[in-house]
Amino acid sequence: MVELVQLKRYALARSLFEPTSLKRAIGRLGFVQADPIRAPARAQDLTLRPRVAGYRSGDLERQYRRLQIEEDFFVNYGFMPAALRALLHPRSGLRKMSRARARQAQRILELVTERGTVHPREVEAELGSGTETNWWGGASNTTTRLLDQLHFSGQLRVAGRRSGIRLYAPSHATPIRAKGDLSSLDALIDIAVRKYAPLPAASLAPLIGRLRYGTPQWRAHLPAAVARAKQRLARANVAGTEWFWPGDELLPNPGRAVDDSDERVRLLAPFDPVVWDRRRFELFWGWQYRFEAYTPKHKRKLGYYALPLLWRGEVIGWGNLSLVHGQLDVSLGYVSGKAPSARAFKRGLEQELAAFEQFLEAR
Repeated sequence: MVELVQLKRYALARSLFEPTSLKRAIGRLGFVQADPIRAPARAQDLTLRPRVAGYRSGDLERQYRRLQIEEDFFVNYGFMPAALRALLHPRSGLRKMSRARARQAQRILELVTERGTVHPREVEAELGSGTETNWWGGASNTTTRLLDQLHFSGQLRVAGRRSGIRLYAPSHATPIRAKGDLSSLDALIDIAVRKYAPLPAASLAPLIGRLRYGTPQWRAHLPAAVARAKQRLARANVAGTEWFWPGDELLPNPGRAVDDSDERVRLLAPFDPVVWDRRRFELFWGWQYRFEAYTPKHKRKLGYYALPLLWRGEVIGWGNLSLVHGQLDVSLGYVSGKAPSARAFKRGLEQELAAFEQFLEAR
């Protein structure tokens, strides 16, 4: 009989693997979610930090070109191996542009083709730009929005970043797929499940459903894809909850489900695969973690960018970290109301905060 503690141990062991190279870590994760908030670093850097040996904030951006990876929208936006982006395209079912907008887009494509790689400011300086309302109700430059659309449609790719701003280049050739061939859709689902497994049944369908954003061409096929996924995934009922994980992976032995020998303290990103599924988080650790960056300050309970605090297989609290005049400022909170008194925890926390200082290159 499968126990919840086995699933918890399995989730941690498969995701928090021993630090390796940046390229291998991205390959093992399959996909790294991106987020522009830097508190104290961007989500992609915080996710890679415990999984890449000697990682420093910004290494992903600095090494992007040589890693031969891509940026695109999968179940959310982020960084991925080129093979994953190839599975997302060609996209269809996109909103048709007006004639005037299509002419603007064509001029941008011609400029990018001519120059090879462009910064959005170069496009704006060359072609001019008005403003328009973006997805969040704010104002964005029209050329910036068109670059985003051309990227999403597969006509452009992100060639790298400069100070966090995307640089665009002509896209690689789009693969041709036979009509009705859903093997790419199933492969995408397997990548998503492998990243976030094990998943409770109530999270599996919503995760697969998020592919309607990254693969609008397969939106109508997603319900049937969920059914196919359930047939090929391993599954178990634990205390009335159905769980799913890749069929080629085995759960740890029940007798070794709890490992107290790992005394490392870890501060994880809000979008880390270990904590990304809030439903699973509550089933595993018995309390609600919420991302509160967009919550009004007076309503926050954990903090603007609270990092879940993991020790001995349990998420026992959270931390808010920031750099103030080059120094690491730390504020910690605990589910029980107080920090563990064990010396091992204090030692592990000191080591984790020292590692954060190196990661942020704090003075």
